Amino acid sequence: MPTCHTLFPNYLIIKPLLRVIKYISYTHGFLVKITWAYKSIIYYCIVIFDKNRQMRKGLLFILFFHLATIIIAQNITVTKLRSETARSVRKDNDTTRWNWKQGGLYNFNLSQSSLSNWAAGGDNFNMALGSYFNYFLLFKKPNQNWDNNLDVNLGFIQSTSLGGRKNDDRFDLLSKYGYQIDTSGMWFVSGLFNFRSQLFHGYSFSGTNKTLTSSFLSPAYIILSAGLDFKPSNRFSIFFSPLTSRTTLVLNTALSDLGKYGVKPGSKIARETGTFITINYSDNIATNVLYRGRADIFSNYNDKPENLNLYMTNYFSFKINKYFSATYNLDLIYDDKIRIFGPNKTSPGLQLKSIIGIGYQKTLQVKKTLIKTKL
Repeated sequence: MPTCHTLFPNYLIIKPLLRVIKYISYTHGFLVKITWAYKSIIYYCIVIFDKNRQMRKGLLFILFFHLATIIIAQNITVTKLRSETARSVRKDNDTTRWNWKQGGLYNFNLSQSSLSNWAAGGDNFNMALGSYFNYFLLFKKPNQNWDNNLDVNLGFIQSTSLGGRKNDDRFDLLSKYGYQIDTSGMWFVSGLFNFRSQLFHGYSFSGTNKTLTSSFLSPAYIILSAGLDFKPSNRFSIFFSPLTSRTTLVLNTALSDLGKYGVKPGSKIARETGTFITINYSDNIATNVLYRGRADIFSNYNDKPENLNLYMTNYFSFKINKYFSATYNLDLIYDDKIRIFGPNKTSPGLQLKSIIGIGYQKTLQVKKTLIKTKL
């Protein structure tokens, strides 16, 4: 069996970095489980993406970026604990009793520019609107938990040269139920449901010409999965499933007739079975800095399992004061069946979306409910 040295020459660069990560994990104890999970994914991706240099570099950057965020956040936590040795250490800041917990946040960004007799040139008028809404609903009782999360992104840009078009559109619902199977309270047998789509028409532009590329439920992705969930805290979890059903919907006739997004021409549904991994992390990684990240990886057993499907979203919020904050969104998608890129619009590609904004942010009031037991 070939080794990483023969499959991937840059292994000599990665190996020292992994040793550093391993040392940090050994020093801080808790990180060792996270490190080995990421290390396994990195080695797997090394083998698969050896022949695709651009995709290899992009995916390794994503994984190390996601890992670095977690390590930095955990290191901050450990430093605080060491400086407060006189205090008692609690596993979770939330010590109140509850069975149901709900909350979320809303963010609205606005930017505008205008030019008049500007020698350097540019659009006379440019305005961009962006919004993000998050809502979570959690349920827990002894040995059981049920986590629900909804993310909605909408963005629109208007300029004198390009006209109006959307620049952000996402609807993402995730629901996960788990039953505890160990005494430490970290391992769960879980079932997962995920629905992801967009709300409005999307177009690709070439000059003044536009081509329809997406619409409501075109595509839409539905994932049903059963597996193991490692959840050492409410901030971090890794879910792994060897048996996952992934359904792709393309209900727009114009798109389905072209065979877009992996469906056969004329068909509106494509079904796949494979392995699924999702990594979730959410925490204040620094003072007034909130990070929410998620990475999904899917491999189809029946059709080129080496071509991994990747979906990753990152959200940073930098609080300015009670009402205003700066935000940064970075989303990455790779799907070998989405072949609408390249010179002939027939090739897959790493999709990247980056949005920076400053605007109003409102945190929804967290509500907790305790179910009273009848005597």
